Amino acid sequence: MTLPLQPHPRPPDPAAAVVLFAHGSRDPLWRAPIDAVAARMAQIDPQRPVRCAFLELCSPDLPTCVDQLVDEGRQSIQVLPLFLGVGRHAREDLPRIVDALIQRHPGVRFTLRRAMGEEPALIDLMARLALD
Repeated sequence: MTLPLQPHPRPPDPAAAVVLFAHGSRDPLWRAPIDAVAARMAQIDPQRPVRCAFLELCSPDLPTCVDQLVDEGRQSIQVLPLFLGVGRHAREDLPRIVDALIQRHPGVRFTLRRAMGEEPALIDLMARLALD
């Protein structure tokens, strides 16, 4: 059962934890922007749990991250892919991982958001930054 990719829900579920999902890298500096987004989210909304998870080469992976959130009692989890493009990882790998998590945690509501690079606000921001 593959969840359809969702644009940002309006209004967002105030009880949902958010997992920022990224590819991962051997370079420890690579993840700094991902961690910075999570830290800024925590400043903006300290009540909403936010975590980072990675496909490979960094930890934690998505199943480990979700297991921790479920152990903390979270019943609603949004997975936000921090990918600019929608390649095989976003189209195939991530939905397969989320499907397995749905089977593993049947009482948890998962929302798989579309890749960040598909968000109109980000496209607009990148265009404006490029023009500056």
